[in-house]
Amino acid sequence: MTYQAPVDDIVFALKTVAALDGMETSGLYPELDADTVVAVIEEAGKFGAEVLAPLNAIGDRIGSKLSDGKVITPPGFADAYRRFVEGGWSALPCSGTYGGQGLPELVATPVGEIWNAANVSFGLCPLLTQGAIHAIEAGGSEALKAKFLPKMVAGAWTGTMNLTEPQAGSDLGPLSTRAERQPDGTYRITGTKIFITYGEHDMAENIVHLVLARLPDAPPGTRGISLFLVPKFLVNGDGSLGDRNDVICAGVEHKLGIMASPTCVMKFGENGGATGYLVGEENRGLASMFIMMNAARLGVGAQGVGVAERATQHAVAYAKERRQGKSFTANGTGGMSPIIEHADIRRMLLTMKALTQAARMICYATAKELDIGHRGSDERTRKDALNRAALLTPLAKAFSTDIANEVASLGVQVHGGMGFVEETGAAQYLRDARILPIYEGTNGIQAIDLVTRKLTLDGGTTVTAFLAGLGETIAKVRAARRSDFGHTAERLTEALSGLQSATLWMAQTLPGNPEKALASATPFLRLMSLTAGGTYLAKGALTEPEGSPRVAIARFFAENLLTEVKSLSESVQHGADSVLVDAHGAVFA
Repeated sequence: MTYQAPVDDIVFALKTVAALDGMETSGLYPELDADTVVAVIEEAGKFGAEVLAPLNAIGDRIGSKLSDGKVITPPGFADAYRRFVEGGWSALPCSGTYGGQGLPELVATPVGEIWNAANVSFGLCPLLTQGAIHAIEAGGSEALKAKFLPKMVAGAWTGTMNLTEPQAGSDLGPLSTRAERQPDGTYRITGTKIFITYGEHDMAENIVHLVLARLPDAPPGTRGISLFLVPKFLVNGDGSLGDRNDVICAGVEHKLGIMASPTCVMKFGENGGATGYLVGEENRGLASMFIMMNAARLGVGAQGVGVAERATQHAVAYAKERRQGKSFTANGTGGMSPIIEHADIRRMLLTMKALTQAARMICYATAKELDIGHRGSDERTRKDALNRAALLTPLAKAFSTDIANEVASLGVQVHGGMGFVEETGAAQYLRDARILPIYEGTNGIQAIDLVTRKLTLDGGTTVTAFLAGLGETIAKVRAARRSDFGHTAERLTEALSGLQSATLWMAQTLPGNPEKALASATPFLRLMSLTAGGTYLAKGALTEPEGSPRVAIARFFAENLLTEVKSLSESVQHGADSVLVDAHGAVFA
């Protein structure tokens, strides 16, 4: 089954949560109108469908291979990347200062969704490069930016993020990669990093590694980490490539999914030390790296939406073609019915569609707030928007990647036994999706971040205003009194009430018993995401005529998926003690 970018659904979501039709008059995007955005998305959809999607199964089957120190990507990937660069896609969200197009997150996020729906292994490369560009732009010296950013923005050079070591994963305090100052102002980097996506490949002429390392006199823990730019090839004064730096790929991991994306073991300084350049200040590297990670978190959320969309399209196409049994809706003619006529299949497909579209709206809402935060007319507007974006980012990353796994698993179920074998392709989406809740901060860490840092933003006024905004939309749904909405208003009202109670419990519990709050963090994030997603879907449905499929999706979400919220609210407020009662591990003895 071929992938087709869901342009109509993407544009509808942008109109619903980002006021796409008012882009010019809003003042945020004076040179960008809705027609231009739609045209960009349509062209991205064509590239995704025609160039990237046909390589998805090939990449999964063949994978990237390490040979004589070089990583060879699957057939077609290097050519697809060349065409990607020639099309100007790498420069789309980047600053015009370095040759970028300067388009907002509101455009970059749906375009990123398309790349990852078409081919998530391919999409990882530009995702990480964009994050590296953001980090260098924010923390690099003017000389460093001038030397590296134009080539990275153009796509001639790609970027990586080198954090993880065998003993230092989510907790980076124990990392042991070393950096030593040199008389010429550079640093010598030595150490090993693991799980480095696109750490080595054959698609670009140079790779710019951002590496966390520790100086000899650095304080212990995360306070003593610095960030360095370490290129695969050194760059001469005239911008040409010089000698190979002392950095090699020592291995490519054998993985569950994303086979075409090389996940590398990188060794720095095996022959005396790799040349590195400081980004930001010494011992402040984690702050600089978080710029990259935060940018990547929304991008990973869009990856989740993309994989879920692809799995849904695949399952719907199969359900229309596969015949099995006789449905109760059959008109009496002979033969077996397409399985899409069976009620339980429809339930699964509706779940897939509803979760995917809700996650998409959460991601786009986050992108909109980021744009306001960077482009708003005054400091207060920008600050409030960045706070709203910070509140939404854990939802965008965690919920979207969680539902990617749920949707891909349902896709396998829709295929039945044919989903469990590789020939149909349904299994690949499930395997590819499984990494998404793990990297760029596991979803458990996203939940901890939400309850410990984001709920307290601006003294709690950010989340209070967010909940009030949801309430305003729900009031409009209730006032509409539309019969085609069924019990949507009631379910949304119940969901918001449960979220408000859980939020108050978190605010009261966190100061005195943080461990108890953390035990309920993950169900709280799910609770907030479902309530927000259901409200966004209903907000969009209000603009649709009676009988619209989008009304049906919003109603299904409210009446079938939002019912989970009541139990989640109970789990948040009353489930922590049962988590903590076994603090010493007696259950697992």
